[in-house]
Amino acid sequence: MNSANKPARKLAVVTGGSRGIGAAIIHELARHDFDVLTYARKEPDLAVLKNDLQERYKSTLGYQLVQASDPVQIEAFARYVLSAGRHIDVLVNNAGMFKPGTLADETSDQFHEMMAVNFDSACQLTKHLLPQMKQAHSGHIINISSIAAITAYPSGGSYATAKTALLGYTRNLRSELKTAGIRVTAVLPGATLTDSWAGAGLPDSRFMPAEDVAKVVWACIDLSERTVVEEILLRPQLGDI
Repeated sequence: MNSANKPARKLAVVTGGSRGIGAAIIHELARHDFDVLTYARKEPDLAVLKNDLQERYKSTLGYQLVQASDPVQIEAFARYVLSAGRHIDVLVNNAGMFKPGTLADETSDQFHEMMAVNFDSACQLTKHLLPQMKQAHSGHIINISSIAAITAYPSGGSYATAKTALLGYTRNLRSELKTAGIRVTAVLPGATLTDSWAGAGLPDSRFMPAEDVAKVVWACIDLSERTVVEEILLRPQLGDI
């Protein structure tokens, strides 16, 4: 095919894209001819990822350094995305963090941090980007929740609460946007081999590869616009950890 006749590359926004599930999703989307905009807290991993995508897929990665707990920085990232002047085909709200704790004992600061990073950041960014997606009457929003949204974790108090809120938010957003041409999906992964499990003392074979989660995300995207995967649950073959 002559390069002049090739379709324009699509654009995805993936939060928390420097490592783990986020980086795996970015690789998967780049492999399918997407350019990507992302944010994370630290630059070295993002710079490496940017060069890797360019070399392997000829895909462009734009990024900013953002603390997901800061709504001012989330709004600034949204302005950065919109300034690209391109339709947002896919928005993956993946940014998250885990700190162990119980609801009875963890500090108020930890509770609010877990809610801000794992829930509020997704809601805020989505709200900023939705007008553009609604105007185009197309797009796909994918929120990376967790098995913790449906299963109580003994040391996951505020984290599980935030992920449960994200699942409820996704369900309501799906209902609101189903006539707007925008698909909405919740992905609930179980234990995945990421830095969150560093020091757990378990073999890698006990965890799902992040690449498997990314493949499922792509499978949800790669359906006709007449079909949406509303929720999908992934668990390690041997069950939860």
